[in-house]
Amino acid sequence: MSNQNQSDHNSTQQSTTSFSPEVLLLAEQLAEKNNSDDEINLAELWQAIWSGKYIIIVISFIFAVSSIAFALSKPDTYKASVLLAPASSDSAGGMGALAGQFGGLASLAGISLGGGGTDKTALALEIIKSRAFLETFIIKHELLVPLMASENWDRATDSLVINKELYDSKNKKWLRKVSLPKISAPSSWEAYQQFLSLLTISQDKATTLVTIDIEFYSPDIAKKWLVWLITDVNNFMREQDEQEAQSSIDYLTKQLEKIEVSAMETVFYQLIEEQTKNMMLTKVSAEYVLKTIDPAQVPEKKSGPKRALIVVLGTMLGGILSVLIVLIRHFTKNNKSTKPKDENLA
Repeated sequence: MSNQNQSDHNSTQQSTTSFSPEVLLLAEQLAEKNNSDDEINLAELWQAIWSGKYIIIVISFIFAVSSIAFALSKPDTYKASVLLAPASSDSAGGMGALAGQFGGLASLAGISLGGGGTDKTALALEIIKSRAFLETFIIKHELLVPLMASENWDRATDSLVINKELYDSKNKKWLRKVSLPKISAPSSWEAYQQFLSLLTISQDKATTLVTIDIEFYSPDIAKKWLVWLITDVNNFMREQDEQEAQSSIDYLTKQLEKIEVSAMETVFYQLIEEQTKNMMLTKVSAEYVLKTIDPAQVPEKKSGPKRALIVVLGTMLGGILSVLIVLIRHFTKNNKSTKPKDENLA
């Protein structure tokens, strides 16, 4: 038995010593490669990046120059801001008091007094952003051309620079080239979307103060549009409430003639009095819903574009992209060079 084991050991040694040193070295390299496939060699990464430093510099330089050119090509924009507060009104409290006092009697006559008023400030802010209101606003103040065809502002003449490829100012004709179903003249939906992109509305929940911003090429036009916007939304809300109050008075007056119960007459007289008070408030207050705290001013400093940030981000993007290109080229080349060795070893 021992003789047989000795012979097996000798045959193993002979078979091992029959391989050349080169084959054994390749086998060891293959084993090391299999053990380190999932490991990242930082030294190798640095060496690959250093070997491709010229590619990284060139690509980063191209991106930096392109970002500078892009930043300089963007026109300056100016932001006009206004700070508003909800206008105080006692109409909601009056109707709430009437609902508590005469709600039972009114329900017998089939009339609902409600329990209070709606939040007019929130309603006004939603109206400002609504399509119907902004489309009417654009048409009323003739904002379509400056909104859709302007591309810059000439400080020397204090006038907008109109893109001649979009609009012919002399003949007052739209020239822009668009594909169907669009036409040369911008639609009301396009104008609404464009104006909405210039508008920013925010409200502080703690103080209920509202800030409205309009950003545009011309600081004077941005301020003017903002003043028009606040005036129009106050007038819109005033006209709506005035029509509702007048309709309510007319209805209550007609119903009063049909009432036979004296107790119900008191309810109707109180309601008519309250609606008359609402009518008076709509005619007295100029800032009906939104009261100006800090009026809009012509901005003196530009709000955009942030050219330094554009250049920094563009250069960083070029650097990251160039490093990825260098690493991909390096590992692709290494895989191609090691593949024949692996095949020969196999």
